[in-house]
Amino acid sequence: MANNRGHDTKAMERTRIAGLPVVTAGRAELVDAMIADCRRAQADDTVPATLVFDINGHGISMAGTDPAYRRSLEAADLIHADGGIWVAMSRFTDAPIAERSSTTDMMTDFAAACEREGLTFYVLGGTEPINAAFIDFLARNYPRLKVVGRRNGYFGPADEAAVIADINAVRPDVLWVGMGKPREQQFCVTHRDSIKAGWVVTCGGCYNYFVGEYKRAPMWMQNANLEWLHRMATEPRKFGWRYLTTNPHSLALGLIDLAKLRLTKRKSARR
Repeated sequence: MANNRGHDTKAMERTRIAGLPVVTAGRAELVDAMIADCRRAQADDTVPATLVFDINGHGISMAGTDPAYRRSLEAADLIHADGGIWVAMSRFTDAPIAERSSTTDMMTDFAAACEREGLTFYVLGGTEPINAAFIDFLARNYPRLKVVGRRNGYFGPADEAAVIADINAVRPDVLWVGMGKPREQQFCVTHRDSIKAGWVVTCGGCYNYFVGEYKRAPMWMQNANLEWLHRMATEPRKFGWRYLTTNPHSLALGLIDLAKLRLTKRKSARR
């Protein structure tokens, strides 16, 4: 994991989930780290952007079958636990994760903090109507938040240099990248040394939630790690096959890696 790039985030405690280093920090600590890194980037042009990716069942399954995607994940400065099941699994390691940090929750946490601290957003990704509607959502709910730029996610490789130039012209503190796995992670890693921002956070289809395209599961389902079941039930054509295949696969990958960790610990104790 590329956590040696001069940020406070490198000192954050990590655990291992399905072979990936995942921070144990809760949401409040992630907000504090974001603010600190953004302030540092503001003060020093040479400080590189912090790449922030997530793990969920879909992503862990993909990392188990797509080596290029796994390399992108491993290149992140910080990986957080979007899925509650990984928080539960971490309790069987030496470094349990404090709480689930779903990307939708992080987005509102960061919006409130950036509004308070005078930090800025750039919103990249989604269709043009979804992107524009999300900007409207932010304006209504966080009226003092400075959104310094936006662009939909429909562009090709030939357009990427212009996209990066547009981002760098305004130097956002937080750049949200919502283009879906694995494209958003690959985009961030490819351009990590060119992007002028504090934190670069991938967010999948989160914009769609905030503009009313879908609803999150009731809190009891979120607390029971069943939010995936709600998504599958409400959008079966879109998510049915994905969850029926990737959830068992990712769970197996997590349990196998946990067994390896415990076996290694047992062997070490015998020495």
